[in-house]
Amino acid sequence: MEELEALKQRIKTMMVENLMLQVSAAEIKDDQPLFGPGSLGLDSVDALQLVVALDKNFGLKIPTPAAAKDILHSVNTIVAAVQNLSAAPGAV
Repeated sequence: MEELEALKQRIKTMMVENLMLQVSAAEIKDDQPLFGPGSLGLDSVDALQLVVALDKNFGLKIPTPAAAKDILHSVNTIVAAVQNLSAAPGAV
């Protein structure tokens, strides 16, 4: 369970640093939407930067805009995608 919390914290910290957010990692809720109403307020440029950062930091490739919409919904959905990548056969 500690690993999960550490991964969430790492992703939040990466988001704050890469997207130059005006909030701290601690202020980002795990299930808070990243885009749209009631969200963290990210835009399409942030989405692109997030995709690049996830690839660079975790080796997570997001192949299509539809996949990006699902994966980049919240910290929890990003964590699930990173965990699925780690559990995949042949994962490093």
